[in-house]
Amino acid sequence: QRYHFVEYYKVKFDAQWFTKITGKLVLMSQTRFGYLGTYNSLDRAGVRAVGYDVLFHDRSPQDPIGDEALEAMGEGGNGRFVFGASRVNSDYDTSKGATFASQAPNGFSVSSHAHKPGLRVALLLPFGKAMAAHSALLDPTRGNNAIIRDVPTREDFGGWAMPSLPLQLAVVATHRTPQSFPASVRPNWRKHSQLPFISAANVIEGRTICRDADNSAPPVLKDSIALVGYTASGLNDAKPTPVSGTMPGVEVLGEATEALVNNSAIWMPPKGMKYILAGILVLLASFAFYRGEPANDVDSVFVATNLLLLTLAFCGLTFFGAFFDIFASIGFLSLCFGLCRLYAGVQRGRAVGNGDFRVEFDPSVDRWLVMARLRFLPYPSLEAASAARRKREYRRRLRRFLYAGCDAVMLEGIVERKSWLHATLDDLVVLVWKGEDEASAWRAAAVDLDALHAQFNEHDDRLDDDGTIKVSVVAAAIDDDRDNSDRGERLRLREVLGRVLNAEEEWPLRAENPFTDKDGRIATT
Repeated sequence: QRYHFVEYYKVKFDAQWFTKITGKLVLMSQTRFGYLGTYNSLDRAGVRAVGYDVLFHDRSPQDPIGDEALEAMGEGGNGRFVFGASRVNSDYDTSKGATFASQAPNGFSVSSHAHKPGLRVALLLPFGKAMAAHSALLDPTRGNNAIIRDVPTREDFGGWAMPSLPLQLAVVATHRTPQSFPASVRPNWRKHSQLPFISAANVIEGRTICRDADNSAPPVLKDSIALVGYTASGLNDAKPTPVSGTMPGVEVLGEATEALVNNSAIWMPPKGMKYILAGILVLLASFAFYRGEPANDVDSVFVATNLLLLTLAFCGLTFFGAFFDIFASIGFLSLCFGLCRLYAGVQRGRAVGNGDFRVEFDPSVDRWLVMARLRFLPYPSLEAASAARRKREYRRRLRRFLYAGCDAVMLEGIVERKSWLHATLDDLVVLVWKGEDEASAWRAAAVDLDALHAQFNEHDDRLDDDGTIKVSVVAAAIDDDRDNSDRGERLRLREVLGRVLNAEEEWPLRAENPFTDKDGRIATT
């Protein structure tokens, strides 16, 4: 069922209005009879329940008859008419007028350990006994950013609770227990931005007095739930919601009532779900960095994961009425990704010989360089897809070995950066070692190459089972510019790099490399 709002306007009548409207209607606009008129009209229309978003906490000295009529309405309605109450500041809970929580109107227990009489609570109730007995709270709270997204359905007082107006109306309409409803409800603001409404004057007179802006037909009130309240902006009852910055308070209560009765509220998983999801995403991101995946691939996966989460959240909210709080997950993932990216940047900087992480190369001290060219050759028996996967695994393990820390320096830009030469150079990696003399340079190269072979074959998924890693090694003394020749240092380094890239002699990478002797020196140069 849809829920219909009854607006009651205190209009300022001019001479023309007085000629068309009876004095009785004018009287109703100024006394309690305006609410009595809506009561009679709504009761005749066959509504299931009516909620009054109005506080009748004081008797009217000018209209005692109207007060008695309101009390009679509350008694005769037998709970179908729910009146508004309010929570007073907790400082007054110790006053003599405070009510025990178990004795509060429509109070119910929310804990199996609730004991009577419960805590004392200061409440502002309607003046009549029957009206107070059928009352509920009118105080929706706002979120952290002052926008009402979730409407509380009750207020707890140490094991006992008092229902809000939407909850009490839902209990009356559905005959369910108040404990069966959630403690708060999030209306589907995006789906129903405005509920049907009708002016109180039209309800009282049974004919069109106040026309709507769009001249739409009045809603059918039979078997519906009506909320009666003011919508004038000057009453300071405008609430900011996701769909309107000045939504009348009675409309907010109506949205919450519809969500409770029709089960149209936004469903949200438990609060711990967002932390579990964040933990899973953080572990996946950390695992990708731990495996040594390429930075470009990890960045792409990170962006794709965020887009996937946003898409799932949008589709879930739009088509299934489910809201997943992905912002905490994205926040934790972004923080973890940033830290991992920083750590990977430090690792990569050290692996490629960045001067911020390694001592600068000095040819006067480091007289010898050893350069090794590595490439992976899959067996011809492997299919193209399997061979591509093995090459990717080879690069991943090599990258992880270099990032973990060793004496080798990887020449950047030969393998990892894709270009139009990628198809030709994607199987080449050049590692460089330095030393004060030839023996120390060869020794460092032999240690790292033996450790690299162990890295490739320490898992059950051995690379040697699907291909061979070929190595070509070249050693050279670096020019220190002591002579007067025009063969400078840069030319000598280029020559060494050209020799290792063009070397025809290759050895398979093994635990004990055949191109070195027992002292770590190359057998043939």
